[in-house]
Amino acid sequence: MKTKPNRGKGYRAGNSCITEVVIDNKPTKPLLDPGAFFSCAGKSFLKDCVPNFEDQLLPIDGIKFNSAIDIILKIERPYPPLLRRPAYPASPKSRKALEIHIKELLDLGVIRKVGHNEEVEITQPVIVEWHNRKSRMVGDFRALNTYTVPDRYPIPKIQIALTQISQAVYITTIDALKGFHQNLVTPRARKYLRIIVHCGLYYYLRMRFGIKNSPSHFQRMMNEIVPAERSEG
Repeated sequence: MKTKPNRGKGYRAGNSCITEVVIDNKPTKPLLDPGAFFSCAGKSFLKDCVPNFEDQLLPIDGIKFNSAIDIILKIERPYPPLLRRPAYPASPKSRKALEIHIKELLDLGVIRKVGHNEEVEITQPVIVEWHNRKSRMVGDFRALNTYTVPDRYPIPKIQIALTQISQAVYITTIDALKGFHQNLVTPRARKYLRIIVHCGLYYYLRMRFGIKNSPSHFQRMMNEIVPAERSEG
């Protein structure tokens, strides 16, 4: 089986986007229109094509469960005021966008609302960034990152990766849904990942974008999932 590059077209499989599949030099018939999600039958087809990765394929709305990640701070309680921030002011448009993002993360099981009797010592604000009329929720974790013990796990360099695939005939990319969210965080780390918005307090059950060591944790996860393929380029 080979995957054939196909610009402008892609068939979405669960959390991943793949290009046209070629088996025995014969292109297969697309299961769905480009950009659509595979059905259960489509997922089975994909598993048959790539059996070595069957354990990495998930339900259409699923996120990969991996070992939990911890966050270690350089300081002890009581925590400094910089880690106890109020919510940032937001325009009505941004407030509405925040509510949409919060609901999406709740539905995915990425965040959870802080309970009435839970002790809250650390709160980090978020903002909404707009680009081409699309919104993105961004956490302000600068203070938390300042006090976080760094993880020195090696990150591959882009130039080395390009050299490894320079002689490749076929190149296929698979994009993980909300990549950093694929990693769970420990109960202790959750108290550091509390965000505060106009509609309440929430904490992350999964690694957050913008956290100091999130790239290292993600790379470690990828090295465990595809060690042979990584070394072969």
